[in-house]
Amino acid sequence: MSKISIIIVNYNTKNILKDCLENLKEAKEEFKEDLEIIVVDNSSSDGSADLVKENYQDVLLIESENNGLAAAHNLALTRASGAYFLFMGTDAFPLKEDLITLVTYMGKNLDVGLVTPKLVLRDGSLDMDAHRGLPTPWASFTYFTKLNRLFPKSKLFNSYFLGYKDFSKPHEIDLCISHFMFVRAKAQQDVGLWDEEFFVYGEDVDFCYRMKSLGWKIIYLPEVEVLHLKGVSIGTRKESRDLTTASDETKDRMRKETTRAMKLFYEKHMAQKYPSFINFLVLKGIDSLRVIRRL
Repeated sequence: MSKISIIIVNYNTKNILKDCLENLKEAKEEFKEDLEIIVVDNSSSDGSADLVKENYQDVLLIESENNGLAAAHNLALTRASGAYFLFMGTDAFPLKEDLITLVTYMGKNLDVGLVTPKLVLRDGSLDMDAHRGLPTPWASFTYFTKLNRLFPKSKLFNSYFLGYKDFSKPHEIDLCISHFMFVRAKAQQDVGLWDEEFFVYGEDVDFCYRMKSLGWKIIYLPEVEVLHLKGVSIGTRKESRDLTTASDETKDRMRKETTRAMKLFYEKHMAQKYPSFINFLVLKGIDSLRVIRRL
């Protein structure tokens, strides 16, 4: 079976990181030398690096300055040797059977560059950020005005989450979040490095956009179901407030980064596709959202 490089970026989530690595032990026993685990610790102050050093000698630990998620991914790629790269948050918990299914699927579908599973939150609901459409001005408008909630199955009003797709069957999507991306090494090579202009947020949107632009397919595979403790590392999600140890400083920076990433992605990939008055409205909308989120 082909080798998998699991790439985990950690920042001050020591307890969740421990649970994450414990969960991967069965997969490691199954794949043996065909699975390597790489943890990039972004200058955590909670003893995360010491935890890995003392308890997980079979894990490759890379200690780094906190230059963001994309930079950490790129750092891990300099050491990864797999035929597949699994970019995974410390808050994702796949089973060994899930990895077997993903490798098998990739082996049968050579035009697929990235697969993401059905990410499930603690309450059993679907993490919709794992099933996204391209954030065009219209799609984003319907999302932020909540029109997508009024018409969840509509292609016109819910293209943001592709609500019109059949969620029970595998199908192509536009993008997903980097908390669980199973990427073919050849596709990664074609796409190139992650864009380090994105500190956190947006790096996954940019990565998927570039992959699709090169002709690779991105597939949502619902037969693989993975628990996602969403928001543990950033501390701003209500569903993980009882688990997070994120500082107020971290939470504040995360709020700022959400809108900075939106603006960066739009100016990089979308602005040239639309007339100036649309660009003006979009960028003003992002500026307004930044103020609202800080408040």
